Amino acid sequence: MLAELRQKSQITIPKEIIVKLGLSEGDKLDIFEKDGTIYMLPVVVYPKKYLDELRSELGEVKEKIASGEQPVFDSVDALFAKLEVD
Repeated sequence: MLAELRQKSQITIPKEIIVKLGLSEGDKLDIFEKDGTIYMLPVVVYPKKYLDELRSELGEVKEKIASGEQPVFDSVDALFAKLEVD
């Protein structure tokens, strides 16, 4: 498929690609060049506050694991077996 570089360095991504990737207006794309090829990758951007909260929660879980308060399972089957017992 061909896309034409337009005024203000804009291009239109063919609809077939938009549909195939499930993209919609407002989605973010990371665009970079490597070895003469232009790459466009869909990305998800999370608010900083959300990431900070997630880091905090992960820190708490790591502390619980280190103290033995949080059980750790070797497999999903082991987790489900524990859930069935409780």
